[in-house]
Amino acid sequence: MPPTLVSAARAIVASPDTSEKVRLAYAVSKAWFQRDLALGSPTKDGTMPDRPGRPDKPVLLTPRDMPKRSLTGRSGRLALIHSLAHIELNAVDLTWDLIGRFANVRLPRSYYDDWVRVGLEEAKHFSMLQDRLAKLDAAYGDMPAHDGLWEAAQSTGNDLAARLAIIPLVLEARGLDITPPMIEKARGIGDEDTARCLDVIYRDEKNHVAFGAKWFRFLCDRQGIRPEPAFHAFVRKHFRGALKPPFNDRARSEAGLTPGFYKPLARLTG
Repeated sequence: MPPTLVSAARAIVASPDTSEKVRLAYAVSKAWFQRDLALGSPTKDGTMPDRPGRPDKPVLLTPRDMPKRSLTGRSGRLALIHSLAHIELNAVDLTWDLIGRFANVRLPRSYYDDWVRVGLEEAKHFSMLQDRLAKLDAAYGDMPAHDGLWEAAQSTGNDLAARLAIIPLVLEARGLDITPPMIEKARGIGDEDTARCLDVIYRDEKNHVAFGAKWFRFLCDRQGIRPEPAFHAFVRKHFRGALKPPFNDRARSEAGLTPGFYKPLARLTG
């Protein structure tokens, strides 16, 4: 067990072994909530890696070179589940990077409690989808994947508020929009096992977006700036592409992400 939360976060992100990432995420979360770990600091425990450790497979392609995914047919279902597993693996690294990279910012302990919980849940999601692939005689790494999620985070490495704007409030919020139709389609073709996995991910993602909204507002209040205009500025600066409707307005609002955050951006860039 690494001696501090920061060194543990660094070890999780740096590990190229997906099983070790998951194992460490579970062990570190347990130790943190049992109050067995000190926080530590990037100065003493080492800075976070520029890129996460990755296994040899999957082969990483540009997003435009990725094959289309669908729940139709076995190959389409495998491709979709594999892509979701890759998203969740990125979410593991992005969450633990959020914990370790910004530990030099003065924050309440409850900030770390929230994000350690998210880091644990992202590891759980990846494991669930790995298990689902295994039951379909496949494995993570069998198909290509893209590197867009980590690239989306790289430009926010020096600004916690910007990172919160892009990761939970753009990327995870998108999951609130697209997951319910996937659940409905999975149930429509009789794939209840995949639908149950997606149910868990959707429920947890609401909390992840809520934590993002909570701590983004906290930082804006500390700096004396208005959250919605600040969010618009961060997204325009750091996010390539549009915020695409349709939006799950109800789920977003329940998570604290009210329409004033994203609707103006959809009108300007969509």
